[in-house]
Amino acid sequence: MKPPFRERLDFDGGNGQVLDESRRYMLMRPEALMGMFRRLDDETRRKALEALAASVIEMGGDSARAYKAHGGGDADALLATVANTAPDLGWGAWSFARGSDSIELTVRNSPFAAGYGSASKPVCHAIAGMATAVGRMVLDSDDVVARETECVACGAAACRFEARPV
Repeated sequence: MKPPFRERLDFDGGNGQVLDESRRYMLMRPEALMGMFRRLDDETRRKALEALAASVIEMGGDSARAYKAHGGGDADALLATVANTAPDLGWGAWSFARGSDSIELTVRNSPFAAGYGSASKPVCHAIAGMATAVGRMVLDSDDVVARETECVACGAAACRFEARPV
């Protein structure tokens, strides 16, 4: 079993990078990232948030595939690894519930919602992207998409996502 994510990180100050094996990470305040989206008009914001989700599906999917391989390919082990890694990344506290054809994800303390502030529509597209990538592996279908059904930025108590085939 691999050590927890935060213990695997290599803080290479000489080269100005943080690595988990070959995957590079960076620390950034959520207000800096989400403040960019707040400054965009509605249509551009929607497109930019969708692009962020697509990027996370791709790059987060690479991480999830590595987690799944280290867990012997077991779907429940993958969900546990992702849920245990999210807080170390500062992505909130994650809890998965797995159904026969769907996955539900509850996130407490989403940095994306906190960094964005009050919104009329959900803003945690990065988490939806990761939930999509993980959902595709767990449900064994490239047709899986995760949607945020409740968002703290919109007044909900927690951010909730549902991943299912479309």
